[in-house]
Amino acid sequence: MTNSPDTQLEVAPSSPVSLTVVGSINIDVTATSRRLPLAGETVSGGVLTRSAGGKGANQAAAAARLGARTRMIGAVGDDSDGTAMLDSLQESGVDVSGVTTSSHATGTAMIMVDAAGENQISVCDGANAAATVDGVVFGADEIVLAQLEIPMTTVIAAARRCRGFFALNAAPAVRLPQELIDRADLIIVNESEFALNPALREASLVAVTYGARGAAILHHGNQTAFAPGLSAEVVSTVGAGDAFCAALTIALCSGASPAEALQTANAVGAAVVANAQAQPQLKSISEYC
Repeated sequence: MTNSPDTQLEVAPSSPVSLTVVGSINIDVTATSRRLPLAGETVSGGVLTRSAGGKGANQAAAAARLGARTRMIGAVGDDSDGTAMLDSLQESGVDVSGVTTSSHATGTAMIMVDAAGENQISVCDGANAAATVDGVVFGADEIVLAQLEIPMTTVIAAARRCRGFFALNAAPAVRLPQELIDRADLIIVNESEFALNPALREASLVAVTYGARGAAILHHGNQTAFAPGLSAEVVSTVGAGDAFCAALTIALCSGASPAEALQTANAVGAAVVANAQAQPQLKSISEYC
């Protein structure tokens, strides 16, 4: 099933969209230091923090805080980290009834962040490897947003089960199956992810982010909209891309034009980079338009 890009107009702008995020849930263990270490080097004087993370959970938390009716499909471990991550999502307003518990430890991201907000991340999948959409029913008016920190088979299954608008944040960078490219109503990538998948030049609707330079929307390889990046004091870039994905998907599915949706998503991303947390508090999406 492949939907037209005009699928986004089926959701009434006056009503909150219903968004289901299928993706990863992690505990972020972050070391912030003056600079990132080189290979084999030790950089001392860092500060260690633990916080809620995972691309899926970050996107779900952002979506709920932006005003969407949001539920999360994923998996956590039967451990204290899993409990803490579920509590954090619920506090953000996310329905976690679709999150399952695995015998594996809750997924963990080991993050290094320097004084300029640049980062290096190593992810241990843990319970995310057990994420599944078995038994999940998606409504006809329900938007589904997925990423690639869970098994590709689960992402494909979600795309097949989705009856409405299917958005894919194709990160981390991997070669995408053609089935996903053909099915997705929206694919969101950064420059390197776009370069890794030449077939995206034929995709129906692709958003490409260029860091501080801004973001563009391509329709079958032709740029139809661009929004420049917004200046912001950068504390951490870890959750900015995820918030961008949530905001862009919600804006498009609420009836915004591609240019307007990009501007809104850039504004949300700029707000997130000014915060050390991957899941910071956000205002209603209308306040970023």
